[in-house]
Amino acid sequence: MWSSSRSSGAESVRRAAAAFALGIALALPASASDALPPHVTRYVADARLAGSGRLTWYGFHVYDADLYAQRALDLRDPTAQPFVLELRYARRLKGEAIAEASRDEMARLGFGSPAQRAAWFGTMVQLFPDLSSGQRLAGVNLPGQGVRFYFDGRFVGAIDDVAFARAFFAIWLDERTQAPALREALLRPERAAPRA
Repeated sequence: MWSSSRSSGAESVRRAAAAFALGIALALPASASDALPPHVTRYVADARLAGSGRLTWYGFHVYDADLYAQRALDLRDPTAQPFVLELRYARRLKGEAIAEASRDEMARLGFGSPAQRAAWFGTMVQLFPDLSSGQRLAGVNLPGQGVRFYFDGRFVGAIDDVAFARAFFAIWLDERTQAPALREALLRPERAAPRA
């Protein structure tokens, strides 16, 4: 809090400069070394928070999402570069329900054959834990390899299948997603509405 007493012109300038510098520091995205999760910095060189958004479904807050990448994703092929999509859940969800919803959305978007989706579903059921409010599930996209999954920062497994990576991340990044506002916030944060 500023003092209510008079100050010299030099002191006013110093305070204004300090306030301006603080404003800039608050506006800048975090750098790779500035408190990013270890699973982000491990896989994404010069990582930064590229976008954030919130998923609500029929008025219920389901999760907040953060996308970490080195640069903006190529919308023609988002999985062409490494990135991390981390979901911070706002409610309890069963891992099997998350796997089912993922499988169904990949099918709706037309990714994979029925046999591929059945195999992916079986692996997701094994990997996805039951989640409580505040817990995080992160998917790491590794181009040419597949996806690594982390639960609250702890590695839980991988699906080494490029087709799975494209299908899985399409749930959020494909233009046909059921959550277009969240996609916009993740991919084009400068044009998205602020998180409520």
